[in-house]
Amino acid sequence: MTTATQIVLASRPKGSPTLENFRTETATLPAIKDGEFLVRVIWLSLDPYMRGRMDDAKSYAKAVEIGGVMEGGTVAEVMESNHEGFPVGKIVAGAFGWTSHAISNGEGVRIVDPGIAPISTAQGVLGMPGITAWVGLNDIGRAKDGETIVVSAATGAVGGMVGQLAKTKNMRVIGVAGGADKCDYAVKELGYDVCLDHRALDAKALTQAIADAAPDGVDVYFESVGGKTLEAVLPNMNTFGRIAVCGMISWYSGQGIAEAQPLPAVWRNILTRRLLVEGFIIFDHFEKFPDFMAKVGPMVGDGRITFKEDIAEGLENAPQAFLDMLGGGNFGKQMVRVGADPA
Repeated sequence: MTTATQIVLASRPKGSPTLENFRTETATLPAIKDGEFLVRVIWLSLDPYMRGRMDDAKSYAKAVEIGGVMEGGTVAEVMESNHEGFPVGKIVAGAFGWTSHAISNGEGVRIVDPGIAPISTAQGVLGMPGITAWVGLNDIGRAKDGETIVVSAATGAVGGMVGQLAKTKNMRVIGVAGGADKCDYAVKELGYDVCLDHRALDAKALTQAIADAAPDGVDVYFESVGGKTLEAVLPNMNTFGRIAVCGMISWYSGQGIAEAQPLPAVWRNILTRRLLVEGFIIFDHFEKFPDFMAKVGPMVGDGRITFKEDIAEGLENAPQAFLDMLGGGNFGKQMVRVGADPA
């Protein structure tokens, strides 16, 4: 039997989450049965969607129960196995959660090829964030060569991929990010044409800055933020533009909702500009993962697609890293190193 360190949901947040909403526990895992395998977690991915799982509200996925292990994507090593598809020593990606060890029957788990890219990318550019960017840009946003796109959270795990993939389509790519350092990185390292610092601009100034950066208007908006970024992009959308709604992190904990642009103004822009606005949840599109890997895997492997990771050391630091990420404190894909790399 194995002792696992786990971080569980201690209480549901009221507004912004705090460290008091988490608790660290130990659990003794039983011996594995036939068709099961034991893993030790090496990398934990922290993502904005986890904030929604902390609320007991109807959504597209079940909430984490009080006392339940926090949900999260991980990269892990198989340590013991009674499953012929997952032999000992294999590196796998799966939703094992905020834990040091877990037992699985293989459902929803895939084997990771360490020869393509660093294994942490299996929960980053070659994992859920990467395929979210791929599907959102191509299938939801219907992006075309030569068009103009605005990407919110432009240096985040998803946004950074969207911007780079858009450049492979010869698009004009305008990013919006929080901080001059992030904007500098977006232009110099990710290839954005322009990146605007939303922290330095109010909604009116951001609206004008987008207009200046997109003199021919905006054809596609990749939406992960909501808030004043959405308010600034809408008046700049071209007729028949498309908006791929991936998230709304600025409103997840309830801040800013009372001050948000009234729905009639938003609705009018959608109507008069004949915009196509589509929300999407990537779990509905995972049948596209093999195609995504075939096309994007080699681009990551040879450096055509770059990535940046913000790494917190130790599972015990996951809660603080998560809170910092929700406030925009991360720079790149937020990961937690839970265990040592495989020998």
